[in-house]
Amino acid sequence: MPEGDTIHKIANYLEPRLANTEVVSVQMADALAARRCESQRVDAVTARGKHLFIELDNGFALRSHLGMHGSWHCYPKGGDWQRPRWQASLIVSTAADDYVCFNAKEVELVRIPSVRERIVSARLGPDLIADEVDFEMLPRRVREFLAPDDLLCDALLDQRITAGIGNVYKSEVLFIERLSPFSELADVSDRDIRRCFETAADRLGRNLGGGRRVTRLEKDGAGRLWVYNRHGKPCIECDTPIRNQ
Repeated sequence: MPEGDTIHKIANYLEPRLANTEVVSVQMADALAARRCESQRVDAVTARGKHLFIELDNGFALRSHLGMHGSWHCYPKGGDWQRPRWQASLIVSTAADDYVCFNAKEVELVRIPSVRERIVSARLGPDLIADEVDFEMLPRRVREFLAPDDLLCDALLDQRITAGIGNVYKSEVLFIERLSPFSELADVSDRDIRRCFETAADRLGRNLGGGRRVTRLEKDGAGRLWVYNRHGKPCIECDTPIRNQ
Protein backbone atom coordinates (compact mmCIF):
# COMPACT_ATOMS: atom_id res chain seq x y z
CA MET A 1 0.00 0.00 0.00
CA PRO A 2 1.39 3.46 -0.86
CA GLU A 3 2.07 5.35 2.38
CA GLY A 4 2.19 9.04 3.19
CA ASP A 5 5.74 9.55 1.97
CA THR A 6 4.85 8.01 -1.40
CA ILE A 7 1.91 10.38 -1.91
CA HIS A 8 4.02 13.41 -1.00
CA LYS A 9 6.71 12.28 -3.45
CA ILE A 10 4.07 11.92 -6.17
CA ALA A 11 2.81 15.43 -5.40
CA ASN A 12 6.37 16.77 -5.49
CA TYR A 13 6.87 15.11 -8.89
CA LEU A 14 3.57 16.29 -10.40
CA GLU A 15 3.54 19.84 -9.02
CA PRO A 16 6.30 21.35 -11.21
CA ARG A 17 5.00 19.50 -14.28
CA LEU A 18 1.31 20.33 -13.92
CA ALA A 19 1.19 23.66 -12.09
CA ASN A 20 0.07 26.49 -14.41
CA THR A 21 -0.52 23.94 -17.19
CA GLU A 22 -3.83 23.68 -19.05
CA VAL A 23 -5.75 20.41 -18.75
CA VAL A 24 -6.78 19.40 -22.28
CA SER A 25 -8.97 16.50 -21.18
CA VAL A 26 -9.77 14.22 -18.25
CA GLN A 27 -11.04 10.67 -18.43
CA MET A 28 -12.71 9.10 -15.40
CA ALA A 29 -15.86 7.17 -14.54
CA ASP A 30 -17.84 10.38 -13.90
CA ALA A 31 -18.07 11.89 -17.40
CA LEU A 32 -19.73 15.12 -16.20
CA ALA A 33 -16.97 15.70 -13.67
CA ALA A 34 -14.38 15.04 -16.37
CA ARG A 35 -15.88 17.73 -18.63
CA ARG A 36 -15.68 20.26 -15.79
CA CYS A 37 -11.89 19.85 -15.82
CA GLU A 38 -11.38 20.52 -19.51
CA SER A 39 -9.53 23.74 -20.45
CA GLN A 40 -8.82 24.48 -16.78
CA ARG A 41 -5.37 25.33 -15.48
CA VAL A 42 -3.81 23.47 -12.58
CA ASP A 43 -3.24 25.70 -9.57
CA ALA A 44 -1.38 23.18 -7.41
CA VAL A 45 -0.83 19.50 -6.64
CA THR A 46 -0.95 18.70 -2.92
CA ALA A 47 -0.93 15.69 -0.61
CA ARG A 48 -2.94 15.20 2.57
CA GLY A 49 -2.00 11.92 4.19
CA LYS A 50 -2.74 9.30 1.54
CA HIS A 51 -4.93 11.60 -0.59
CA LEU A 52 -3.62 13.46 -3.65
CA PHE A 53 -5.36 16.64 -4.84
CA ILE A 54 -4.90 18.21 -8.29
CA GLU A 55 -6.37 21.65 -7.70
CA LEU A 56 -7.86 23.50 -10.68
CA ASP A 57 -8.43 27.20 -11.20
CA ASN A 58 -12.23 26.79 -11.37
CA GLY A 59 -12.42 25.90 -7.67
CA PHE A 60 -12.52 22.13 -8.13
CA ALA A 61 -9.91 19.49 -7.36
CA LEU A 62 -9.36 15.95 -8.59
CA ARG A 63 -8.89 13.76 -5.52
CA SER A 64 -7.33 10.30 -5.70
CA HIS A 65 -6.68 7.68 -3.05
CA LEU A 66 -4.45 4.86 -4.29
CA GLY A 67 -5.60 2.22 -1.82
CA MET A 68 -3.65 -1.05 -1.90
CA HIS A 69 -2.61 -1.26 -5.55
CA GLY A 70 -2.85 2.22 -7.08
CA SER A 71 -0.04 4.14 -8.75
CA TRP A 72 0.59 7.24 -10.86
CA HIS A 73 2.44 7.16 -14.19
CA CYS A 74 3.45 9.86 -16.68
CA TYR A 75 3.64 9.13 -20.41
CA PRO A 76 4.45 11.39 -23.36
CA LYS A 77 1.66 11.71 -25.90
CA GLY A 78 1.63 8.59 -28.05
CA GLY A 79 4.05 6.74 -25.78
CA ASP A 80 3.61 3.12 -24.76
CA TRP A 81 1.92 2.46 -21.42
CA GLN A 82 3.31 -0.01 -18.91
CA ARG A 83 -0.17 -1.13 -17.88
CA PRO A 84 -3.37 -1.88 -19.83
CA ARG A 85 -5.72 1.01 -20.43
CA TRP A 86 -8.61 -0.70 -18.65
CA GLN A 87 -6.71 -0.32 -15.36
CA ALA A 88 -6.67 3.48 -15.67
CA SER A 89 -8.92 5.08 -13.03
CA LEU A 90 -8.03 8.65 -14.03
CA ILE A 91 -6.26 10.18 -17.03
CA VAL A 92 -5.27 13.85 -16.90
CA SER A 93 -4.03 14.95 -20.32
CA THR A 94 -2.06 18.07 -21.16
CA ALA A 95 -0.80 19.10 -24.59
CA ALA A 96 2.41 17.13 -24.07
CA ASP A 97 1.72 14.30 -21.61
CA ASP A 98 -0.80 11.91 -20.11
CA TYR A 99 -0.78 11.57 -16.32
CA VAL A 100 -2.44 8.25 -15.49
CA CYS A 101 -3.63 6.97 -12.13
CA PHE A 102 -3.99 3.20 -12.25
CA ASN A 103 -6.11 0.99 -9.97
CA ALA A 104 -7.09 3.75 -7.55
CA LYS A 105 -9.34 3.01 -4.61
CA GLU A 106 -11.10 6.36 -4.99
CA VAL A 107 -11.22 9.07 -7.64
CA GLU A 108 -13.58 12.03 -7.57
CA LEU A 109 -13.93 15.71 -8.41
CA VAL A 110 -14.63 17.86 -5.36
CA ARG A 111 -15.29 21.56 -5.02
CA ILE A 112 -12.98 23.40 -2.62
CA PRO A 113 -14.38 24.37 -0.21
CA SER A 114 -17.49 22.18 -0.09
CA VAL A 115 -19.33 19.84 2.22
CA ARG A 116 -17.74 16.85 0.47
CA GLU A 117 -14.23 18.29 0.82
CA ARG A 118 -14.84 18.98 4.50
CA ILE A 119 -16.08 15.41 4.99
CA VAL A 120 -12.87 14.04 3.46
CA SER A 121 -10.72 16.39 5.54
CA ALA A 122 -12.64 15.55 8.72
CA ARG A 123 -11.68 11.89 8.28
CA LEU A 124 -8.00 12.80 8.50
CA GLY A 125 -5.83 13.65 11.46
CA PRO A 126 -2.78 15.87 11.10
CA ASP A 127 -0.43 14.92 8.26
CA LEU A 128 2.80 13.70 9.87
CA ILE A 129 4.82 15.10 6.96
CA ALA A 130 3.13 18.36 6.05
CA ASP A 131 1.52 19.68 9.24
CA GLU A 132 2.80 21.17 12.46
CA VAL A 133 1.89 18.31 14.77
CA ASP A 134 1.24 18.69 18.48
CA PHE A 135 2.64 15.32 19.55
CA GLU A 136 1.66 15.91 23.17
CA MET A 137 -2.03 15.80 22.25
CA LEU A 138 -1.86 12.62 20.17
CA PRO A 139 -2.21 10.15 23.09
CA ARG A 140 -5.41 11.94 24.08
CA ARG A 141 -6.61 11.79 20.47
CA VAL A 142 -5.89 8.04 20.39
CA ARG A 143 -7.90 7.43 23.54
CA GLU A 144 -10.79 9.59 22.31
CA PHE A 145 -11.13 7.67 19.05
CA LEU A 146 -10.35 4.13 20.24
CA ALA A 147 -11.32 1.83 23.08
CA PRO A 148 -8.93 0.66 25.83
CA ASP A 149 -8.91 -2.88 24.42
CA ASP A 150 -8.06 -1.76 20.88
CA LEU A 151 -4.56 -2.60 19.72
CA LEU A 152 -1.63 -0.22 19.45
CA CYS A 153 -1.01 -1.27 15.84
CA ASP A 154 -4.56 -0.20 14.93
CA ALA A 155 -4.03 3.21 16.52
CA LEU A 156 -1.02 3.85 14.29
CA LEU A 157 -2.98 2.91 11.17
CA ASP A 158 -6.07 4.96 12.05
CA GLN A 159 -5.97 7.93 9.66
CA ARG A 160 -8.39 9.86 11.89
CA ILE A 161 -5.61 10.17 14.46
CA THR A 162 -2.73 11.01 12.14
CA ALA A 163 -2.49 10.73 8.36
CA GLY A 164 0.28 8.93 6.53
CA ILE A 165 1.20 5.73 8.41
CA GLY A 166 0.70 2.43 6.58
CA ASN A 167 1.79 -1.13 7.24
CA VAL A 168 5.49 -0.50 6.54
CA TYR A 169 5.86 2.33 9.01
CA LYS A 170 3.56 0.66 11.54
CA SER A 171 5.82 -2.40 11.61
CA GLU A 172 9.09 -0.49 11.57
CA VAL A 173 8.10 2.06 14.21
CA LEU A 174 6.87 -0.58 16.65
CA PHE A 175 10.15 -2.47 16.29
CA ILE A 176 12.23 0.67 16.73
CA GLU A 177 10.28 1.56 19.87
CA ARG A 178 10.35 -2.08 21.08
CA LEU A 179 6.58 -2.26 21.47
CA SER A 180 4.31 -5.19 20.64
CA PRO A 181 1.72 -4.49 17.93
CA PHE A 182 -0.69 -6.59 19.99
CA SER A 183 -0.46 -4.38 23.07
CA GLU A 184 -3.85 -3.10 24.15
CA LEU A 185 -4.03 0.67 24.49
CA ALA A 186 -4.93 0.35 28.18
CA ASP A 187 -1.47 -1.13 28.74
CA VAL A 188 0.48 1.45 26.70
CA SER A 189 1.66 4.69 28.28
CA ASP A 190 1.01 8.11 26.79
CA ARG A 191 4.77 8.52 26.45
CA ASP A 192 5.09 5.38 24.33
CA ILE A 193 2.18 6.41 22.11
CA ARG A 194 3.73 9.83 21.59
CA ARG A 195 7.13 8.32 20.80
CA CYS A 196 5.58 6.06 18.14
CA PHE A 197 4.15 9.04 16.28
CA GLU A 198 7.34 11.06 16.67
CA THR A 199 9.39 8.21 15.23
CA ALA A 200 6.89 7.73 12.39
CA ALA A 201 7.07 11.44 11.52
CA ASP A 202 10.86 11.30 11.56
CA ARG A 203 11.09 8.28 9.25
CA LEU A 204 8.38 9.56 6.90
CA GLY A 205 10.20 12.87 6.57
CA ARG A 206 13.51 11.18 5.83
CA ASN A 207 12.01 9.37 2.84
CA LEU A 208 10.83 12.31 0.74
CA GLY A 209 13.86 12.27 -1.54
CA GLY A 210 14.76 9.80 -4.25
CA GLY A 211 15.67 6.18 -3.76
CA ARG A 212 14.04 3.31 -1.94
CA ARG A 213 12.41 3.69 1.46
CA VAL A 214 14.79 3.41 4.42
CA THR A 215 13.88 3.11 8.09
CA ARG A 216 17.21 1.77 9.42
CA LEU A 217 19.65 4.61 9.92
CA GLU A 218 22.63 2.32 10.51
CA LYS A 219 25.13 2.26 7.61
CA ASP A 220 26.16 -1.35 8.10
CA GLY A 221 24.88 -2.98 4.93
CA ALA A 222 22.40 -5.13 6.84
CA GLY A 223 19.33 -3.76 5.06
CA ARG A 224 17.00 -0.80 4.61
CA LEU A 225 14.22 -2.06 6.89
CA TRP A 226 14.14 -3.75 10.28
CA VAL A 227 11.24 -6.20 10.03
CA TYR A 228 8.74 -5.39 7.26
CA ASN A 229 8.53 -8.09 4.57
CA ARG A 230 11.25 -10.10 6.35
CA HIS A 231 9.11 -13.02 7.55
CA GLY A 232 11.25 -16.03 8.42
CA LYS A 233 14.52 -14.13 8.18
CA PRO A 234 16.73 -13.61 11.25
CA CYS A 235 16.36 -10.42 13.23
CA ILE A 236 19.20 -8.04 12.41
CA GLU A 237 19.90 -7.55 16.11
CA CYS A 238 19.29 -10.94 17.77
CA ASP A 239 18.98 -13.55 14.96
CA THR A 240 15.52 -14.65 16.12
CA PRO A 241 13.37 -15.54 13.08
CA ILE A 242 10.91 -12.74 12.32
CA ARG A 243 7.25 -13.72 12.39
CA ASN A 244 4.97 -11.29 10.57
CA GLN A 245 1.30 -11.17 11.48
